[in-house]
Amino acid sequence: MSNTLNLTDLLIADGNQYASSLYAYERRMTIPVQIGDLYLGSDFPIRIQSMTTVDTMDTLGSIEQSIRMIDAGCELVRITAPSVKEAQNLENIRKGLRERGYTTPLVADIHFTPNAAELAARIVEKVRINPGNYADKKRFETIDYTDASYASELDRIRDKFLPLVKICKEYGTAMRIGTNHGSLSDRILSRYGDTPHGMVESALEFLRICEDENYFNIVLSMKSSNTQVMVEAYRLLSKKLKDGGFKAYPMHLGVTEAGDGEDGRIKSAVGIGTLLEDGLGDTIRVSLTEDPEFEIPVAQDLVRRYDTRAASQDPISLFSGDSVTFDSPIHPFAHSRRKTSEIFSIGGHQVPRVIADFSTRSNITIADLKAIGHFYLPEPDKWAMNDLGADFIYTGQQSLDFMLPNGLRQIQDASVWTPSDYVYPLFDYVAYQSATHKHSTLNFVSLDAADLVAGADSFDEKTVIVLHSSNVHQMPAIRRAFFHLIEKGIINPVIIQLNYSSISDDQFQLFAPTDGGALFIDGLGDGLLLSLNHSKNKEALCNATNFGTLQASRMRISKTEYISCPSCGRTLFDLQETTAMIRQKTDHLKGIKIGIMGCIVNGPGEMADADYGYVGIGKDKIALYKGQDVVKKSVPADSAVDELIQLIKEHGDWREPSVNE
Repeated sequence: MSNTLNLTDLLIADGNQYASSLYAYERRMTIPVQIGDLYLGSDFPIRIQSMTTVDTMDTLGSIEQSIRMIDAGCELVRITAPSVKEAQNLENIRKGLRERGYTTPLVADIHFTPNAAELAARIVEKVRINPGNYADKKRFETIDYTDASYASELDRIRDKFLPLVKICKEYGTAMRIGTNHGSLSDRILSRYGDTPHGMVESALEFLRICEDENYFNIVLSMKSSNTQVMVEAYRLLSKKLKDGGFKAYPMHLGVTEAGDGEDGRIKSAVGIGTLLEDGLGDTIRVSLTEDPEFEIPVAQDLVRRYDTRAASQDPISLFSGDSVTFDSPIHPFAHSRRKTSEIFSIGGHQVPRVIADFSTRSNITIADLKAIGHFYLPEPDKWAMNDLGADFIYTGQQSLDFMLPNGLRQIQDASVWTPSDYVYPLFDYVAYQSATHKHSTLNFVSLDAADLVAGADSFDEKTVIVLHSSNVHQMPAIRRAFFHLIEKGIINPVIIQLNYSSISDDQFQLFAPTDGGALFIDGLGDGLLLSLNHSKNKEALCNATNFGTLQASRMRISKTEYISCPSCGRTLFDLQETTAMIRQKTDHLKGIKIGIMGCIVNGPGEMADADYGYVGIGKDKIALYKGQDVVKKSVPADSAVDELIQLIKEHGDWREPSVNE
């Protein structure tokens, strides 16, 4: 038989349904899971959790940090237990918390050490095991298995895993079987490849053992630092559970190594938010390279959108004649971009374009364009552009009294447009249908998603659709309109327009990446236009979020990407300080991916597609990677950042920052 199984071939006959509806929010139904006094699943709110970052052997420090997390709203506290001694100390931490009146369930995070898991399962309310390294050693080997030899490996895993299952069942301890993309075993990689299919099968192998023992108090996760892989894996897991006759287990959502600051929040929103929009997810953890209590408000903002969503929507009134079930015209388990024609610089093989909304700003000046990455330099009398330079500026009813730089073009409402080579009209659909004067190269037509589905779908070959929705739930409405275009064979490019009001700037940088990222993850969209009505610096905020969303969904890489873990008790150096230092010195390196990992548990795997890696291997000792290969071992931490920069230079990827960076 073939050594690597082809997922696409396996699924073609089965269809691609993984959720109840893609046209309106409908949460996936699950069984309940009990974790101490806390219940998890679709009958309960989406739970918020995080993980301590102090050394587990620091009992008081762990207690104090756990309390800060709980006071911030954390409902499950996860603590690493890399060996038996840390697992044993969980008893002291738990006792200290209970003495101070805190009954929040504790979760032991286990890697490599079954004996630590078996001990922890007798102490805390839940254990998390990683099927990639619970019973397997990672040697980065490709092994050619026969069916018989593979079955023998499964017997070996069963023998290793079964004691933990029996202990959890006896003590009433819950378990998370948590696959990490970065730590798939050589066995799984050899048989299924580095794929979402492999991630799912890694968990199902362990889940079958649990079900054979009638143990069902289980949560599942499919985490990755690659948002496309993550989304595809969770969706496939949902389908495989249903098709395979498994119980409907709750899901824990998270993007591993999301990073810090704005980028970490946007990336988390793209991955987690896309799945929440699908109705998947029963508990979430936003993994930021920051103190864990700062993760909680971000997670809360993400899930609050869904507290009343199902009760307030009416999917039938959104699209007359649609049922709430679906048969998606796209492949939800493998990314591919919607096929479109190329019009000027939009669609086809072009990267998605960024449109800056200046339609509500009066008296637009040259200086205003700094907010969208375009700088006028008076001394040499020329324009400069940074990596976040917008492609188009939408000015609404306004004209400009200055020439735009070559890298920026203007879109203007058709009602005030006069023919120009560098200014393009935006029509409403009625005006578009009756217009006698259009641009010879590029025209835009603004359409509400519901009108498009209702039949406003006649466009010429020079037209780009600007698609928006007046529905409060913008994303599923716009997704439905994309499905209509695909079903009708309409290949005009589409700019996704998302409008927001009455939300904070922080919420905007979560909601817009959720709505826009969910569409781009599915390959839908040839550009993004974000509008925010009330923020003081709305043009700069929207521009940064435009580019951040496209980068996080892996549709357009415009800046350095940092695959940075959130730190935990295994971390072997000051991760936050180091990440900030590396970012400060390298954030001008457009398109370079740098992995910054606190330890080797997930490090080499999670930064699988990183260009360079910085991984803790001992106290203040760093290993530097080029791709998956260790280039320098045991580099002192105080010189490792400089050594990393030298490594980048040696491989020809370094450039000096420009005056605008």
